[in-house]
Amino acid sequence: MGYTLCQLCWIFTFYSFLGWCAGVVVNAVKKKKFVNTGFLSLPFCPAYGLGAVLYSVFLPELRANGLFLFIGGAVVGAVQCILTGVVLQRIFHRRWWDYSKKRFQFDGYLHIGHLIAFGLSAFFVFWLGNPLLFTVLSWIPDLVCFVALLGILVIMAADCIVSVVAVLQLKIRLDRMEQLTGSLEKVTNEFGNALTRRIQKRMIRAYPNLEADGIREIEETEQKRHPSTVFAEGCCFYKLVWLFLIGAFLGDIVETIFCRLSAGVWMSRSSVVYGPFSFVWGIACALLTGLLYKYKDKSDRYLFLAGTVLGGTYEYICSVFTEIVFGTVFWDYSDIPFNLGGRINLLYCFFWGIAAVIWFKGIYPRLSLLVEKIPRRTGGILTWLCIVFMLANATVSGMALARYDERQRSEVVYQEENQRPLNQFLDEHFPDERMERIYPNAKTVHPHSEN
Repeated sequence: MGYTLCQLCWIFTFYSFLGWCAGVVVNAVKKKKFVNTGFLSLPFCPAYGLGAVLYSVFLPELRANGLFLFIGGAVVGAVQCILTGVVLQRIFHRRWWDYSKKRFQFDGYLHIGHLIAFGLSAFFVFWLGNPLLFTVLSWIPDLVCFVALLGILVIMAADCIVSVVAVLQLKIRLDRMEQLTGSLEKVTNEFGNALTRRIQKRMIRAYPNLEADGIREIEETEQKRHPSTVFAEGCCFYKLVWLFLIGAFLGDIVETIFCRLSAGVWMSRSSVVYGPFSFVWGIACALLTGLLYKYKDKSDRYLFLAGTVLGGTYEYICSVFTEIVFGTVFWDYSDIPFNLGGRINLLYCFFWGIAAVIWFKGIYPRLSLLVEKIPRRTGGILTWLCIVFMLANATVSGMALARYDERQRSEVVYQEENQRPLNQFLDEHFPDERMERIYPNAKTVHPHSEN
């Protein structure tokens, strides 16, 4: 059963509050005092609300299997935790939390205790939290629910803006970049310097790693920086874009050849209508490189295990995402043993692990050197041209798929709307025959009534 947007907003709000309560209780037990561990000043922690929304969207098919639900909750929670930590560190140049001194930890962002908590949280969300939430909401008139939800979200948004401004000002103070404070002070003065100072003090109490003793580290890092004449050096934005482009192209070619050898037919494996590009492989190359770049010199077993877990998780999320957004399933492994809802299977997860080893030990070093040989100025221009092309390609592909889905679902809609300029263009340039040739394994998912 899918959730409506309003229901997802209630899930976000409800678990944001529950997560804040849990964080306060845990810190009260550890530190023997009250500490507001949330990013907001109000009793809400959006990270927990977002996690519950991700569980509700991506894991409902796993409710019937306790083991898979636990594993799915642990993996989704871990990915969210790591990405949140990385983004915050990139923005503020400081870690908001650090578990590097604990055993069985991953790069300081989380440890095994978090995985257990994430897995148990998935049980709580599906078996207790969501049923309780929607039972209570069913007792309240719809209009009252909507007005209350809207009010809560507006207040949370305002609190978020104030907190972001305060933290940005704190970052500037920590980095001693006085030349930037002028413009921000004009903004923060509207809220009052006393308010921002109060929020900054609360942030430092909740996240000790933000304390100003990190200034020396930042200054030393800035002193070591020097302009480079090499294009896309290291694991940077330009490098990841080119890895996406190359990976999308090579992934399409490899899958096409694999289908020819295994099934005896030439079959398109492209994700877009223009060009042989598989976005699944392209995003995988960029994402895998970004997440495991620090560990590229680890043993083959380490990379195999990491690639198996990350690849399987990534493929599962992609399958759910495309079904929700496009109403289409692009692959189905129901006939392969050890599959999970037909979205992933154990054999292909092992392929992801093997691909991770081959990528870091053989392909990536050579591709990295090849990309870095592109002239710096030319490389920047080409990169942005490719980005514009791929965005346009993805947009046209999405519209063509949506129109194809309309034609499959209702001939009446097709006949009534085929005179609209956009629909006429899509019907003319992307008829059913062409779409079925580009996406031979695509299956339209028709909405069904709830039991």
